[in-house]
Amino acid sequence: MATEPGLRPVLRLLPGRDARLKRGHPWVFSNEVAMDETAKALPPGGAVTLQSAEGQALGVAMFNPRTLVAARLLDRDAKAPLDAGFIARRLKRALSLRERLFDAPYYRLVHAEADGLPGLVIDRFGDVVVVQLNTAGMEKLRPVLLQAIDQVLSPQAVVLRNDGAIRALEGLDQHVTVVKGTVDGPVKLVENGVAFFADLLGGQKTGWFYDQRGNRAFMAALARRGVGAQGASTQPARVIDLYSHTGGFAVQAAASGAGEVVAVDRSEPALALAERAARENRVAQRCRFVRADIFTECERLADAGERFDVVIADPPAFVKSKKDLAAGARGYRKLARMAARLTLPGGILFIASCSHNMETETFAEQVRRGLADAGRSGRILRAAGAGPDHPVHPYLPETAYLKSLALAVD
Repeated sequence: MATEPGLRPVLRLLPGRDARLKRGHPWVFSNEVAMDETAKALPPGGAVTLQSAEGQALGVAMFNPRTLVAARLLDRDAKAPLDAGFIARRLKRALSLRERLFDAPYYRLVHAEADGLPGLVIDRFGDVVVVQLNTAGMEKLRPVLLQAIDQVLSPQAVVLRNDGAIRALEGLDQHVTVVKGTVDGPVKLVENGVAFFADLLGGQKTGWFYDQRGNRAFMAALARRGVGAQGASTQPARVIDLYSHTGGFAVQAAASGAGEVVAVDRSEPALALAERAARENRVAQRCRFVRADIFTECERLADAGERFDVVIADPPAFVKSKKDLAAGARGYRKLARMAARLTLPGGILFIASCSHNMETETFAEQVRRGLADAGRSGRILRAAGAGPDHPVHPYLPETAYLKSLALAVD
């Protein structure tokens, strides 16, 4: 990659197609580029100097002629050198923000465009960091990125979790590689004062979902008391956590004082880590871990008359692309219906969607319909997205992928 400004090729936009970029948007789409033979021949991920049709310098970007988002802006200073120093400054800015937000080094350190590093995700687990390079441009910057990570964080281990499907869209291979140090097994982390274990090499995404941190704390507080005949009971709540994964919601609910917690997931390795966390936090005696298909188990429990004070449903993405939208919407409606059947009158139902193609209002509508299908109604107590270590670029509202509702179900 030509990181020095004078060596970069120039990429011109079509006449009148630079207004959105000038207003602050960080992307240039392929239909905005003067895609001549020279542009088409540029290597995917290479650095380019963006110019308007009139020759005005607009900044430095990473360019991939093969993707819909053709250019991703790195800096509006077209002369900015893309070296380790440049990356280190962005990392330091991101680190400063997280250190103001959190007391312990367990968080998402870099959230792509929102932290000025498009295509890059870094999750921090104390002295171990997990890196996802999701664009061809960030892949080309890998040497200076790893140098900058060492300079700013000095981690004992660095894991590249380059196994996301999005890499295929960029023409990249998929792999998981430890590029510094060793990772011999699950790594311990602490969230909201509760200890957990993340599989950084084989778990989902980077091994842990920091985005639900605030939602887990909110639901854990509601798990302290159950539902009584005349309102809140003095008895601790009975909780079920559907799609429990490694126990983020379940174990925090138990640690907060829930009387009984049932964690359900299809993944045996994930449940093993959840059970390990329960033992670590000395709440295993109040937790039960069930390996089962969620919809099948919900139906079985409902038919058996099982009811819970708190029901949590945090599924994986039902909508992975726009073509899945209709089927995914039906999935959320079905999940809301089944979860509502398990919720005691006056109980709390939490349901989430991490599908970025599922719009907030569409998700809410499916939840409303699911409650109605179950013959229930509810009051929304809280509508929330990801935690503050997952900031949203103001010109990319579509990247606010996580949405959730907590409802008091009547």
